[in-house]
Amino acid sequence: MENINFKVYTSISNLPENWNAIAASNHFLQTPYLEVLENSAPTNMECFYIGIFENNILVGTLLSQYLDLNKLESFGERDSFFKKHVRNFIFKNFASHVLFLGNNMITGQNAYALSKEIEHKHLSQLLIDCSDALILYFKNKGIKIHIVSFKDFYENNATLFKKHHFKNLYEFNAQPNMIFNLNENWTSKEDYVAAFTKKYRDQYKRAHKKYNGIIEKELSLEDVVSLENRINELYHYVAKNAPFNTFFLADNHFSTFKKQCGNRFKIFGYFLDNKLVGFHTLLLNGEVLETYFLGYDDEIQKNNMLYLNMLYNMTEFGIEHNFKKIIFGRTAIEIKSSIGAEPVYMSGFILHTNSFLNKYIGKIFQNLEPNLEWNQRHPFK
Repeated sequence: MENINFKVYTSISNLPENWNAIAASNHFLQTPYLEVLENSAPTNMECFYIGIFENNILVGTLLSQYLDLNKLESFGERDSFFKKHVRNFIFKNFASHVLFLGNNMITGQNAYALSKEIEHKHLSQLLIDCSDALILYFKNKGIKIHIVSFKDFYENNATLFKKHHFKNLYEFNAQPNMIFNLNENWTSKEDYVAAFTKKYRDQYKRAHKKYNGIIEKELSLEDVVSLENRINELYHYVAKNAPFNTFFLADNHFSTFKKQCGNRFKIFGYFLDNKLVGFHTLLLNGEVLETYFLGYDDEIQKNNMLYLNMLYNMTEFGIEHNFKKIIFGRTAIEIKSSIGAEPVYMSGFILHTNSFLNKYIGKIFQNLEPNLEWNQRHPFK
């Protein structure tokens, strides 16, 4: 570790010139996306970009996010009155200042990218050192960080981290990341539909019949700008009715994303009688298709099975454009399994900076994370 150190940056303009080359494996750590965060992050979020150096040569990039949950209008409205208020009380009093090592806005292992292998023994120490530096940064500003979360690691990495400096941290497994590993023999939606059992082929046909009258269109930057108020309205409906939220996107987020990332960021609008009634977004991340935020009119969603049709459309886009897998994230996991996605459990590690409360972090976390019971579907022959 004596030859490895790090530097924290608060502005994209100060990053080393070769930052994108080091972060080449992950679009979510490259400057076009980081500029989206810098220019349109949620109002309760502050982002930090951390360079990892070996002998003063950049060998890694890392993203960290601070969330002030006191600024949040809602943590989610779907849960029961009692559970919602218990959770809100815990957050406001014991967990309102949260530091993430990783990206809290998306699901997946997106915390860091490395140009060379660093042993997990050293990497786990480095992540903790970075969190300590940011805790001190906020302390000097008069802000006490309550919770630190090291976010989203696949099982092999989590196991290795636990052997070293994460061994005393509380490991949590939230709802699974729904991932669709696409069949390499599929080249069209017809191949996809043909692989369904009769039950799920009938579901596909029923959804498309209900879809009648809705027109799907890929939106240009000009379209996104002109429709942004309506896009935000549809997004907020879905976000507020999610079981749990720690942020809401800025009003200019989608247009900023489209402007910064161009054709690597896709936004599709759904129109009924020339009115936007829904949208979904995709990010092209190498051989991986990442689903992003969406929104819809609830009445149209119910009457036209709009959400299910969106999932089919995302899948067909992935097949037709030769992606190897689609990352569908953690929401609506049962319906996602019905179109072919499978659960992949990921680990996070968490600590409370109050040593007494940290002893009970497991019980506290259980009150923050909504319970979920679901049945995995198996749609293929």
